[in-house]
Amino acid sequence: GGWACVLREGEHVREFYGAEPQTTNNRMELRAVIEGLTSLPAGAHVTLNIDSQYVKQGITSWINKWKQNGWRTSAKQDVLNRDLWEKLDDAVRHHHIEWKWVKGHASHKDNNRCDELAQRAAREQLNTKLNENNSMR
Repeated sequence: GGWACVLREGEHVREFYGAEPQTTNNRMELRAVIEGLTSLPAGAHVTLNIDSQYVKQGITSWINKWKQNGWRTSAKQDVLNRDLWEKLDDAVRHHHIEWKWVKGHASHKDNNRCDELAQRAAREQLNTKLNENNSMR
């Protein structure tokens, strides 16, 4: 799977993207936010546009209860992706963040660009793996 983020300050734009094997969409959504936030200087004021309710609700609402419950959900299950939630929890402490949900695959320019970059990263990862397998024959 692939992840991507676009950082924009006025006309200045930075893009980050990458991929991981054997992963899930939720992990990639978390990774994108973590990578973006950790690339910023401490104390940054951030408007974070995100199309993932999972990440937005998790970090702004659910995480405090999870931590109180020893990283267990209200259904008494282990919180999935705890390693990434802990990294995100640490990353958000260093910034002033306004979380804004945007509809995915719609008309938000940077969100669409993230989709393109994440897909590119996933394809590049797959092509690299295929080339490695072919060279081993």
